[in-house]
Amino acid sequence: MNIWRQIAESFAAFMDGVATSVLRLRDRIAAPASVKLIERANGHFAIEQGAAGEMEVVVADGIAACSPAAANALKGKSVEISLLPSRFFFRPLELPRRAAEFLKGVVQAQIDRITPWTANEAVFGWGPPTDVAADRISVTVAAAARAQVVPIAEAIASLGPKSVGVSTTLPDHTPINLFDQSSAAALGLAGVRRAVTLGFAGMLLLAVLAVTADLVIGGNLKAQQAEVSQQIAERRGLLRAGSDALTNSALARLERRKQENPADVIVLEALSKVLPDATYVTELRIEGDKVQIVGITNDAPSLIRLIEQSPHFSRATFFAPTTRSPGDPGDRFHIEAQIKPVFTPPS
Repeated sequence: MNIWRQIAESFAAFMDGVATSVLRLRDRIAAPASVKLIERANGHFAIEQGAAGEMEVVVADGIAACSPAAANALKGKSVEISLLPSRFFFRPLELPRRAAEFLKGVVQAQIDRITPWTANEAVFGWGPPTDVAADRISVTVAAAARAQVVPIAEAIASLGPKSVGVSTTLPDHTPINLFDQSSAAALGLAGVRRAVTLGFAGMLLLAVLAVTADLVIGGNLKAQQAEVSQQIAERRGLLRAGSDALTNSALARLERRKQENPADVIVLEALSKVLPDATYVTELRIEGDKVQIVGITNDAPSLIRLIEQSPHFSRATFFAPTTRSPGDPGDRFHIEAQIKPVFTPPS
């Protein structure tokens, strides 16, 4: 049961991530004007940036109240709520320098260790990393209980902004973004997640139907193909039975094998003529019409050209990297080539 619950939670988190990406892409295409709400005290938020006069929003018990002018200043805008630092728990986190590329995942994994909450129970963000040692950096993490922050964002979202973001500041006034989500008045996260989930379910249903059709129709086609192959094999058997007895004799088969397969002795002789004196072969494998050579030489690339110039070989290539060990007198090479038949089979 724990495995299935983890799978369900992972799938839900994946759907949330996709929905959030869709919302951010939509907002990026049609970016609304931005308005900033600065928390003062006792649930009062002052409106800044582009708003004329003194306007404020009061949030109490999860409900936002303001004047019509303030509501109009927020409606359809991208609202950033700057909360007081006193709401947050600040903790420095020292990390390896290479962790700067993966700060989101690293900080999320450390939330339950450095704060009283788990990653699902908290909203958190971090400031810019600073150097503390040759290979170490330090970031300041800000975190607060999700139950204390999200209701404020939801209350502001009820006034009609297009998106709502939450931030705070470090003691040195450096801003820290905590999260950003589209408001319920526009296409909310739940709606996008529902649409994405339905789309995923539709694609999964189509995939199941395609697999079922492949099993049913493909099974019939395979049966028909097997029947046709059997009929072809029977016709070929009848043709072979009526051919010349000499063709099917053991002597004829040996003769064909002699003509079509290169002799190992000839391959060895041809290689001894092609390879330079400074080249040493440590392994030689002949499999059918292919030969593989492993050895040591001073100029491995030149061996490809020398082997292909021989009338006995073609398509020479390296089948493994050329290396040099401390004790080797040269480069250790691995070459594979196609062996040309010594005799041309009769037509």
